[in-house]
Amino acid sequence: MKLERLLSIIFKLLHNEILSASRLADEFQVSSRTIYRDIETICMAGIPVVSYQGTNGGFGIIQGYKFDKSLMGSYDVMNLITVLNSLSSIFEDKEVEHTIDRLKILDTNVENESLLIDLESHRTESNSLMNLRKAVHEKRIIHFDYVSNKNEFTSRELEPIHLHYKFRSWYLYGYCRGRQNYREFRVSRMMSITLTQEKFLQNHEIKRDSSHSNCNPEGFEDVIIRVNPNSLVDVLDQFQHSSKVIHNDGSMSFTISVYQPLHAGWLKSILLSFGSGAEIIKPMELQSVLVDEARKIIKVYKDV
Repeated sequence: MKLERLLSIIFKLLHNEILSASRLADEFQVSSRTIYRDIETICMAGIPVVSYQGTNGGFGIIQGYKFDKSLMGSYDVMNLITVLNSLSSIFEDKEVEHTIDRLKILDTNVENESLLIDLESHRTESNSLMNLRKAVHEKRIIHFDYVSNKNEFTSRELEPIHLHYKFRSWYLYGYCRGRQNYREFRVSRMMSITLTQEKFLQNHEIKRDSSHSNCNPEGFEDVIIRVNPNSLVDVLDQFQHSSKVIHNDGSMSFTISVYQPLHAGWLKSILLSFGSGAEIIKPMELQSVLVDEARKIIKVYKDV
């Protein structure tokens, strides 16, 4: 702990002009006397720390002291900081923040960011993510209730292995003791998450994602939808990587390759969200699927 604090102080001093003992003490939750001892230790290690007196006084690195920046270039540093900043906003991880501070000293121009990534989740999911990350890090068994793709409730006991962000959602991968096999769970469907005090000893392998690896290539089919000009934004946000054709009236046709489209619940939900702004051209059978679902919705509100 002391070594980590010493390294963090060194990086902070290299990145900042002057830092007061009280500010460092507050940040590391130690006494000012401990900070003075740390500064003395840093000086004994050969780092030229100097003390500045006065109202805005504190500690700083002697002017002209150089830090070796040869390991990474500006582009590398900015990419790392961009990714770490996005993770820090979700997990509120002090260690990540300290890492960012250390990286910033490698390049004085990192404030001029050309790329920003915002992974911020809803507050409830962020709380779940922090607890799940803690469980992964500490190898603690977790209990939770889960809603499956078939809308079935199950209770699970899991040895969590890693968190994964894909398809605009967070997933937890781990060893399910009930199923005695590896499973992946969408975090938004996990409820009543409990971190137990029990730890697992087995070193599991981290799963490498292979989307659709179990899908038969022959099961993919083109879905073509025609979208009127007033609904283009909604469809572009969902299918920005699809093949597109612009028509003379301002409408557009989108072609999306989907695995078993007639049974893809996610596709049905998205298409229904477009309302009357999009029309399915192909496959024709998908029109019937949406019409049946629309009738069920109308039945729910028959008394309105």
